[in-house]
Amino acid sequence: ALKDLDEMGIIRIGAEVQDGDLLVGKVTPKGVTELSAEERLLHAIFGEKAREVRDTSLRVPHGGGGIVHDVKIFTREAGDELSPGVNMLVRVYIVQKRKIHEGDKMAGRHGNKGVVSRIMPEEDMPFLPDGTPVDIMLNPLGVPSRMNIGQVLELHLGMAARQLGIHVATPVFDGATDEDVWETVREAGMASDAKTVLYDGRTGEPFDNRISVGVMYMIKLA
Repeated sequence: ALKDLDEMGIIRIGAEVQDGDLLVGKVTPKGVTELSAEERLLHAIFGEKAREVRDTSLRVPHGGGGIVHDVKIFTREAGDELSPGVNMLVRVYIVQKRKIHEGDKMAGRHGNKGVVSRIMPEEDMPFLPDGTPVDIMLNPLGVPSRMNIGQVLELHLGMAARQLGIHVATPVFDGATDEDVWETVREAGMASDAKTVLYDGRTGEPFDNRISVGVMYMIKLA
């Protein structure tokens, strides 16, 4: 919509756009070869006033709707390197909010990246003794392969902090030590190994071994 364009005809940051919406308004004069006989006659009589233009605006492509995150303008006057014949280049960045799908890549804060292999109904997910289902299940083989023990400590510390109702700051190279983690786990009244019994969401039977369940940050990679 035109209401979201600034005085230069460029979309404003924060605007919500859908397929086909204007991002950069632009018109290009038609060449003489593109004019019909009638248009060439009018052009010969009235001059430049009769020149036709065609709409060459930048629009949101199909499936590209979202919220305008950033707009960058490159010009020769600003010293930017542009292709021959290009005086100004406008780049519009649009962010989309998408649901997680199978095949999406996710990662934690310790290089523990992986791919979503399966999405299950909430009622089929393993659940805690109080009936709370878990959100994500991680393959335990991802720990010894990368030796990133930090994700396990974050898991335990996150659960302890949640039960105590506190927030824990762990700056780089100055985070919580192993002793700090286990002391917080004890304060939260958790088991000494910080593991718990999980039940199969489909059968209701407990799994054979106790499992580490906790709270950790996970992000979706682009």
